[in-house]
Amino acid sequence: MALSVLLSSSPLLTSKADEKYANVKWDELGFALVPTDYMYVAKCKQGESFSKGEIVPYGDFLISPCAGILNYGQGLFEGLKAYRTEDGRITLFRPDQNALRMQTGADRTCMTPPSLDQFVEAVKQTVLANNKWVPPPGKGALYIRPLLIGTGAVLGVASAPEYTFLIYTSPVGNYHKASSGLNLIVDHKHRRAHSGGTGGVKSCTNYSPVLKSLIEAKSSGFSDVLFLDAATGKNIEEVSTCNIFILKGNIVSTPPTSGTILPGITRKSISELARDIGYQVQERDVSVDELLEAEEVFCTGTAMVVKAVETVTLHDKKIKYKTGEKALSTKLHLILTNIQMGVVEDKKGWMVVVE
Repeated sequence: MALSVLLSSSPLLTSKADEKYANVKWDELGFALVPTDYMYVAKCKQGESFSKGEIVPYGDFLISPCAGILNYGQGLFEGLKAYRTEDGRITLFRPDQNALRMQTGADRTCMTPPSLDQFVEAVKQTVLANNKWVPPPGKGALYIRPLLIGTGAVLGVASAPEYTFLIYTSPVGNYHKASSGLNLIVDHKHRRAHSGGTGGVKSCTNYSPVLKSLIEAKSSGFSDVLFLDAATGKNIEEVSTCNIFILKGNIVSTPPTSGTILPGITRKSISELARDIGYQVQERDVSVDELLEAEEVFCTGTAMVVKAVETVTLHDKKIKYKTGEKALSTKLHLILTNIQMGVVEDKKGWMVVVE
């Protein structure tokens, strides 16, 4: 069934045309959905290219009960942010990398992706349509969620005959509200991904399996869960929604993106910035034993940017790590966010102005 938008459920713009911002309590933003006014929708039949797409009011949409995404989890999502700088510009952080990652994921899940240019242009259009929802400088960011999903009807296990590329947005603040570091627990029972699976692409199917572990961890007072490799159970891989790094001496180490770990865009950027300030960065297997002996541990991701890990609990043992102003994670967070917010010159060519 063709996707159709239900306009009646869309929260329409109510502020005056000359007002710069939507009516939001910016200082109270967390990482939760605040619906904005518009979303982008484009469709594509199998074997063809995506239509131009259009901006429509944000709202629910109809989908066939036989849709590929509902029956077989044929879907990908991305996450990136738009920032408002002090000089009034709205910028995006490396949107081309999200486009390329979606193309890799589409190949793995047998869908037709939008081109790199269409992806970036669609993101820009969606941000411009919702520009009043981009928080003031220093108050957060506009989170952007592109989706590529199989919306065509399919009964047997097969690629859907039609795909939908959709983008919606939400203003957000900190992913983890607490100002202190993360408190992680190592999960010895469940595995996030296995070799040959979809752990290396941003498939929708990667995330529901971590919910049980995550809910149990949070109910016990932990921030998040650290998963181990499926093959040996001896190496660290990912936290539920972010990449992880350890520091010992002058060496920063992070597990390799060899098929079970998502190649995070923030991860890639932080690795480059750490090298720029004199650290040796290694992408390699990192054992649990090395984790316990690390001086610092930190996580990276679009939602949290860079966040120090304060403790890791392994069985009944809790290890505490260096955090605070002198921690490497704090330095890297400041360097990256200064680039993203336009505080310093972007010498990397990472920021794209939305015009």
